Amino acid sequence: MARTSGTKAITPKPTTVLLVRHGKTPTTGQVLPGRAPGLHLSDEGRSQAERAAQRIAALTTMPEGASSAKPARKAASATPTAPVGATAVYSSPMERARETAAPIAKALGVKVLRHKGLVEADFGEWTGRKLTELNKLPEWAQVQRHPSGFRFPGGESFSEMQTRMTGAIHELVARHPGEIIVCASHADTIKAAVADAMGSHLDLFQRIVIGPCSITAITYTTTGPIVLAVNSMGDDLRTLVPS
Repeated sequence: MARTSGTKAITPKPTTVLLVRHGKTPTTGQVLPGRAPGLHLSDEGRSQAERAAQRIAALTTMPEGASSAKPARKAASATPTAPVGATAVYSSPMERARETAAPIAKALGVKVLRHKGLVEADFGEWTGRKLTELNKLPEWAQVQRHPSGFRFPGGESFSEMQTRMTGAIHELVARHPGEIIVCASHADTIKAAVADAMGSHLDLFQRIVIGPCSITAITYTTTGPIVLAVNSMGDDLRTLVPS
């Protein structure tokens, strides 16, 4: 919502959120880890996190038309230009997400801030079970085709997860107007955020692919979100701008 100062309305500047799925773990694609503690990145996952850090750090560049070199003489009326890049790194409390966020934060010179709203879905009694076992259950078809109507036994519903995740993002967007921020999270939570940003029904969110350490970029404006990239693995993030 626009703020007012006297008679002039002040509209918050757009904020770009870089949603980073955690890197690979020893059980990625094999079990449903959920919120069980003690799951860390594999060697490959750590390499993926370092690569994501390099891609995001590359965003810290001088604005177009500005020079990083010190001019011989600056006009008194010139306006200083500052580097543009990610300014904050938030993470799900899970170890695998924090280990993914750590090299990103180091590359940016900031600290990782935990945010419980970015945490993995609560899979309840399904936590830690093998995917080969779960996909044989009759409920699995509902998880894939009608997730909006499904609640994990003893856990969270997909709808609750989406509401929690998008609420966390909007809270952070309000905290960082006009900035670029990083949020390290999980596959399903990021898929749910993408579906919300695109105005797509939650029942279609399983059609979205979010690979390990992929980067999804969404710009939040006062007139709605703009999805810049989904599941980006190797693109130069500096090219991701609204057309």
